[in-house]
Amino acid sequence: QVQLVESGGGLVQAGGSLRLSCAASGRTFNNYVMGWFRRAPGKEREFVAGIGWSGGNSYYAESATGRFTISTDNAKNTVYLQLNSLKPEDTAVYYCAASEGWGQAYDYWGQGTQVTVSS
Repeated sequence: QVQLVESGGGLVQAGGSLRLSCAASGRTFNNYVMGWFRRAPGKEREFVAGIGWSGGNSYYAESATGRFTISTDNAKNTVYLQLNSLKPEDTAVYYCAASEGWGQAYDYWGQGTQVTVSS
């Protein structure tokens, strides 16, 4: 059974940085696509960034481009999301998700980690 466990959230001032981690287990993820999503208070969940587990292609929401970086560490079975130049509007619960391939639905989700950016 796929299990995704996020960590690394917290409270940070505007302009600061955080690195979120997502520890993945229960499957060989070589062909998976991993994503980060977020849900801000009172808003719908939105896509932030995605990457093929074996590296290569990555893609970002417009709001994340230039500030956030998604990466994988195959040896640690971990996906990261580096958050730089954080803004108060980045405040949200961030979720890690896994898809069995490009173009397929994200079927597996973590429990989320809270990121709060103060102004």
